[in-house]
Amino acid sequence: MAAAAAEGKYLSVVVHKAGDLRLENRPIPEPGPNEVLLKMHSVGICGSDVHYWQHGRIGDFVVNSPMVLGHEASGTVVKVGSSVTTLKKGDRVAIEPGVPRETDEFCKTGRYNLSPSIFFCATPPDDGNLCRYYTHNANFCYKLPENVTFEEGALIEPLSVGIHACRRAGVTLGSKVFICGAGPIGLVTLLIAKVMGASQVAISDLSASRLKTAKELGADFTVDVKNESPRELAERVKNMLGSMPEITMECSGAEPSIQAAIYATRSGGTVVLVGMGPEMVTLPVVSAAAREVDIKGIFRYCNTWPMAIAMLASKKVNVQPLVTHRFPLEKALEAFETTRKCIGIKVMLKCDPSDQNP
Repeated sequence: MAAAAAEGKYLSVVVHKAGDLRLENRPIPEPGPNEVLLKMHSVGICGSDVHYWQHGRIGDFVVNSPMVLGHEASGTVVKVGSSVTTLKKGDRVAIEPGVPRETDEFCKTGRYNLSPSIFFCATPPDDGNLCRYYTHNANFCYKLPENVTFEEGALIEPLSVGIHACRRAGVTLGSKVFICGAGPIGLVTLLIAKVMGASQVAISDLSASRLKTAKELGADFTVDVKNESPRELAERVKNMLGSMPEITMECSGAEPSIQAAIYATRSGGTVVLVGMGPEMVTLPVVSAAAREVDIKGIFRYCNTWPMAIAMLASKKVNVQPLVTHRFPLEKALEAFETTRKCIGIKVMLKCDPSDQNP
């Protein structure tokens, strides 16, 4: 056991408290009756992972005891629980990190993401899957087609945020869309909006390099955010698109950006708040109310993995350009620093020492 641990066979990335991130050796878990044991392959680092490391909490979710990070993940089934019939050893799967613990009113209506008792990877007190081996409910592990890579499987998690946002927004054929923020979530939202039929998409950001990536991924217009008021930014968007967008998806969480999102949206349109920012923000609600601009929120996603897998398998969506950095699990601390410094777009950790391929 000591020799195995020394080889890093059971490595996990664990946050203990704000500023305290460690690589630790943990024993291989046994799957329960409805679970599978997975040999993890690719796990993306999310902004929330970095936030728990830096601050020890996100809102009411507080790290009170050591927690394994990671929730954007894929791996291979190495053992199945006694009641599992849908998966077998050797299956390559993508993991949906949110698993309902009970069949409550939200589950019955298909909105299980809103269940207050839901298990969710790397949300206190639930452990994530940034480790060598991990057990998960088999019903929330989805087989990957042969032509979908492990990294694409891991990227289904952020892609799902984009799918859920576009569904809530009502993106359809011919939609004019404005996306605020060209970080990983803004970029996947761009990809999904285009594949769902948006005719024109404008996307804004402070970073020239991220806007360049957005253009490469299919953005029709890029908006470099300058030292201007939210109203002025909204006017620029209108001039670019030729008219005000029916849909705006705010992916930064920044107060001025949310204000610009409301001002920019056409009367009768929809603003979807995707980015998570301060708990309290000042918004031009009279502008929204008087113009019947609907403001909607999203919380994670639900019922998105099958659609995402179908999109990836049919090559309707290409997420590979989002992965700009790769690190072996042993270099997780370096990988987290890379993400914290906002270098590149998506940092991917490779958990299987015998297979570091995408």
